[in-house]
Amino acid sequence: MHLEEGTVPPGYARYIGEKVFLLLVGFALLGALVVFAIAIGSVSYDPFDVLKTLARMPVSKQLDVVVFNIRLPQVLAAVVAGAGLSAAGVVMQSVLCNPLGSPFTLGVSQAAAFGAAFSVMVMGSGFMQSSVSDAVTVVRPGITTMMAFIASMAATGVVVLVAKVRRGSPEVMILAGVALGSLCTAATMFLQYFADDVQLAAMVFWTFGDLARAGWKELGLISAVTAFCILFFAANAWNYNAIDAGDETAMSLGVNVKNVRFLGMALSSLVTAVIISFVGVIGFVGLVCPHIARRLVGGDNRFLLPGSCLVGAILLLAADMAARVMMSPNVLPVAVLTSFVGAPMFLYLLVKGYQR
Repeated sequence: MHLEEGTVPPGYARYIGEKVFLLLVGFALLGALVVFAIAIGSVSYDPFDVLKTLARMPVSKQLDVVVFNIRLPQVLAAVVAGAGLSAAGVVMQSVLCNPLGSPFTLGVSQAAAFGAAFSVMVMGSGFMQSSVSDAVTVVRPGITTMMAFIASMAATGVVVLVAKVRRGSPEVMILAGVALGSLCTAATMFLQYFADDVQLAAMVFWTFGDLARAGWKELGLISAVTAFCILFFAANAWNYNAIDAGDETAMSLGVNVKNVRFLGMALSSLVTAVIISFVGVIGFVGLVCPHIARRLVGGDNRFLLPGSCLVGAILLLAADMAARVMMSPNVLPVAVLTSFVGAPMFLYLLVKGYQR
């Protein structure tokens, strides 16, 4: 069949349409989940009343306070953090050609947590409180984020060096990540050894990821950095597709592999550092969500990146909802649930890799 110039082949148009439809379904599901996440808690509300409140149609003063001062910042923090960590995982897996790559498995999350804790305890970028709901108050987020970024970039540099080792396999990079994660955890424990009771309680904050501590100010900073990084990743989707085909293929297509790899890892570390600086370590989101999205929309980064962001936001928001209601009125740290889901997935991928 002859196609006129500029005409899109029917098969390709159908392929694009299916991917776009799945992404639209994901957006709709996320929107519905946001409303239910705001409505559900130790005190539950009618979702329609929540919608009216969000639309600035006052239902009650109490609901206004609960929605805008307590639950909405936490829900949006889950959406942004899930999307940011998932995007970082997609890019790390692509530029390193490693299906097991993620901020957590490569030790970047643990390094960022150590940098943030070091900044708060040693450099005085935050102060400690004995309140259970606010163990750490960051008063100079720029310094905290900078230290977290420096630590995460150091870990990233080691991983990239390992990736350049001749015949370096994905498993070798993961072992390097495990070693880096253990080193950073040991460094954090060293700080804990010299901490007093209040500081020790505060240090637990970095190991128990908790979305409730992100207020509007913190959410603004996290959202700005995450949005910038995701837009940059989306603009380089074709470059990541080329690298997925191999470095030689990418270079033959005119891709500057070294620059794309360095910027991809650097911005992945930045978004990870910013998120962890305020909400603590949330493990396995960057590993699990890209693989779920890959099953749904395929490996084309034009669709895989937004798909992973949607899956990450949905998964972390659902985990946060479960953490709030599972042992109500007590609230579990969301990182506990993500680890329960992510650890078996990591083992599955690891075994599957060795079988190849």
